[in-house]
Amino acid sequence: MTDYLKFYINGEWVDPVKPNAIDVINPATEEPCARISLGSEADVDKAVAAAKAAFPSFSRTTKEQRIALLEKILEVYKTRYDDIAKAISMEMGAPITLAMKAQAATGVGHLMQMIKTLKEFEFESQKGTTLIAHEAIGVCAFITPWNWPINQIVCKVGPALAAGCTMVLKPSEIAPLNAIIWAEIMHAAGVPKGVFNLVNGDGPTVGQALSKHPDVDMVSFTGSTRAGVLVAKAAADTVKRVHQELGGKSANIILPDADLKKAVTSGVVSMMRNSGQSCNAPTRMFVQAKQHDEAVAVAKSVAESLKVGDPKAEDTTLGPVVSETQYNKIQKLIEAGIAEGATVATGGPGRPEGFNRGYYVRPTIFGNVKNSMTIAREEIFGPVLAILPYETEEQAVKDANDTVYGLAAYVQGGDPKKVREVASQLRAGNVHLNGTPMDMTAPFGGYKQSGNGREYAAWGLEEFLEVKAVMGVQAA
Repeated sequence: MTDYLKFYINGEWVDPVKPNAIDVINPATEEPCARISLGSEADVDKAVAAAKAAFPSFSRTTKEQRIALLEKILEVYKTRYDDIAKAISMEMGAPITLAMKAQAATGVGHLMQMIKTLKEFEFESQKGTTLIAHEAIGVCAFITPWNWPINQIVCKVGPALAAGCTMVLKPSEIAPLNAIIWAEIMHAAGVPKGVFNLVNGDGPTVGQALSKHPDVDMVSFTGSTRAGVLVAKAAADTVKRVHQELGGKSANIILPDADLKKAVTSGVVSMMRNSGQSCNAPTRMFVQAKQHDEAVAVAKSVAESLKVGDPKAEDTTLGPVVSETQYNKIQKLIEAGIAEGATVATGGPGRPEGFNRGYYVRPTIFGNVKNSMTIAREEIFGPVLAILPYETEEQAVKDANDTVYGLAAYVQGGDPKKVREVASQLRAGNVHLNGTPMDMTAPFGGYKQSGNGREYAAWGLEEFLEVKAVMGVQAA
């Protein structure tokens, strides 16, 4: 077990103002795998002061200088790629194959895309004698989650650097080790002192202090809707910009003319990926009533074919969920689904057979789910799929939209025109047609209580920019 008890502030690894060490738990073994320090408001003050001091000079760097910096970060990131993947697998339970091919890969993807975006982005334009300038918003606070940890760090830090902002990162205290490696990457890449700072801590202390800090100009938060509300309230008194990517309960509408076996199979695999711990997972599968039993049978077969196991094993497809708290929450929701009358096709409460430790959850398929049931309303964040029968397309669309969330949606069918028509009626920020994967060049974010603002590519960059109109500028 290794200790990571320092914070990265103003280009140096420094001790916390007050010692407060906690264990990082490996969810596969339930044993500590590292120790970190939880920061305090005093640590936040030091980090924000460093970022504030660095802003005047860094915000005046040229686009070419920031491109070169991002290219250097990408170069160093690639040398630490395996370290990041292994850390994520250990601290949050992602199977090593997923950690290598997807989790760590998102960092490379976002850096490459942001470099391309920055090269193409015009920070100034002029019409007549009015100049429109896009300028860095200032000091940014980032509060990031444990489920896709490096993804959410890089898709915030990358555009902030591209814009010329300085920042303080508070990663999840549940999965902080990848963020420590990221700080080492930033240091090795030569990021100027104070531009990037890292303070570990919990939400009620460090997260709250960052959100309300008068010298923070923007807070970007990814996590639960409940926590997002607290961040917004804390930020309100200082009228700072708040960007939020929150929860989801995404609908997957399978139209009657879809290849049912293919559509259900891809839906289950997508939903179960990362042990169901993705905010945009297709957790509610809508199938026409007469196809319901067949869909459940396919889903059951697919779920039972998934290999639950040690994250270090290359053939494992589902690792544990991240923590005891998360495990207990999922168990209660599975029990609620049974109590409210949904049919368990496979899975159910308890650990999978052969496991007596680790936060492993049985891949669970519920059939005959009604949209009013708890398992169709609440974000479970585990390997639990609800299959809901519908009679008409209109009912499917209505029920799909009958949720407080609006992050993602999925539509599958044989007629491209009909698929597109259904997609146009869904109140979600991302709609995937016929199994199309994530696109890092597209905006990512949600409607309703799934948040506000957008991440990725140019949309992510624009979140970190203020717009200034300068009138009376003589034409060149």
